[in-house]
Amino acid sequence: MEKPKTAEDFRRERTTNIARLMLYWVCAIGSLWAKPAVALFLGIAIALTIGAPYPKSNKKVSKYLLQASVVGLGFGMNLHSALASGKEGMLFTIVSVVGVMIVGVVLSKLLRVNPKNAYLISSGTAICGGSAIAAVAPIIDADDNDTSLALATIFILNAIALFIFPPIGEALGLTQQQFGTWAAIAIHDTSSVVGAGAAYGEEALQVATTIKLTRALWIFPLALVSVLIFRSKGKRVAVPWFILFFILAMVANTYINIPSEVSGTIVAIARRSLSLTLFLIGCGLSLSAIRKVGAKPLILGVVLWALISVVTLLVVV
Repeated sequence: MEKPKTAEDFRRERTTNIARLMLYWVCAIGSLWAKPAVALFLGIAIALTIGAPYPKSNKKVSKYLLQASVVGLGFGMNLHSALASGKEGMLFTIVSVVGVMIVGVVLSKLLRVNPKNAYLISSGTAICGGSAIAAVAPIIDADDNDTSLALATIFILNAIALFIFPPIGEALGLTQQQFGTWAAIAIHDTSSVVGAGAAYGEEALQVATTIKLTRALWIFPLALVSVLIFRSKGKRVAVPWFILFFILAMVANTYINIPSEVSGTIVAIARRSLSLTLFLIGCGLSLSAIRKVGAKPLILGVVLWALISVVTLLVVV
């Protein structure tokens, strides 16, 4: 029989919870001034030690905060320059999306990975990580387990990419254009792409963001193909409207005489909120999520990620 809690036990528990919340909020506020990789690391450290106190809220807030951050960054970009930067990676984006999906299907059969889980991982690798998975999952009738496994796999690889890509780029002497193109195609989620680009430089950020959001538009044709493959009817597709607002922000910054103080302030706030977003995303990691990934789906995700990373690097260098 469990011993009833005493008043002292309740006091200790309350003190522990208060200390836990204070540490969480100190790290959350501190992440606003931290570099993207550091902010992500802080979030992961919180998740694996004291645990994130608001798991559901963190997930919801990070989703919308990321979208707002990306739109805000659009006010610091010139449409003509962005199109010129993104043009170089357009063709390879198309080839990489189709290529990854085909290779993913073949590898999933060799590794005997659950077809739906493999399809979700391939979609996330080919296009834009969690957004693609979230859009495709209801269309192919993937259950919560398939979706969580795919998201966990992509999340783990995203965290690794955000840390190692900038140092690799510097070691190889990649230009801002080269790194931006490489990061946009080889890293899954928009948050990690933007974070890696921001860590490497201003031009890399613009190139990476433009190509990544262009790549994200492939969610629409992928959704249509998914309906045909899995013969799903009447399924709604999650439309990434923030991409449209990002483009409108660039158009406004290019053609409307917005005072530099205003646009500069918006971009600065967007950068701060991006770091906070990465902190919140880091808080979503858990040991249970890592265990749920399992060996085979993780191997599939790693192989696809390594393939697209190496091939893209060879093309841009």
